[in-house]
Amino acid sequence: MQLAKRVIDVGLSTNNLEPMLRFWQQDVGLRLDHVLPVRRGQKQYRHDADGSVIKLNHHLEPLPDSGPSGYRELMVARAGVGEPRAMSDPDGNRISLVPPGHDGITQIAVAMAVRSLSEHRRFYRDILGFAEQPWSGGAAFRLGDSLVLLREDRAATVDPVRQARGWRYITLQVADIDAVHDELRAKGVREGLAPITLGDVARISMILDPDGNWIELSRRASIVGSLGYSDTSKP
Repeated sequence: MQLAKRVIDVGLSTNNLEPMLRFWQQDVGLRLDHVLPVRRGQKQYRHDADGSVIKLNHHLEPLPDSGPSGYRELMVARAGVGEPRAMSDPDGNRISLVPPGHDGITQIAVAMAVRSLSEHRRFYRDILGFAEQPWSGGAAFRLGDSLVLLREDRAATVDPVRQARGWRYITLQVADIDAVHDELRAKGVREGLAPITLGDVARISMILDPDGNWIELSRRASIVGSLGYSDTSKP
């Protein structure tokens, strides 16, 4: 899989805009890069976390109550932090600021609860091509500077709802989204959304991990220079 950016982006959804913006910008200390109108009634507030984008999706329509996804916590390495500092945002999403190098985290890490460690090890290592590294809590997989930390939990949600409050997806930036999407489908990966083009901003698709957690694949014009596709339909 040819990647266009070797860090992971993370997406969450909320109806609670102003308190969430204050928390992420003041308490966590992330910089708002820009606001992206996604569709009518939804805007994405894109915050920079040392190269990763933390995407706060604000929805005007009430989001449904739903079980949590497998994405349970975001960990952010921060210079000057002496020991892990656990926090929750106004919606109850878990975040920790950690000293650089804590549990191998040098940039960000996404902690996940998964039903089968062996199935997800195969998915992240053998199918997506992340590099596995030692971690006492379960299994750790590195993509450039970012980490995915997996803990086995037999009660983890299966097929979580994408449009609901909380952590809902991660994003991988790829150079040729159509080729990568087709390659992963040929390897038996479930499709969440076939490739579509969002104006002149990005071409995206969605795949699902073994528990049904959402992973966005994105070819973003601001990263690769062009979308390389003429379809300008919107979801």
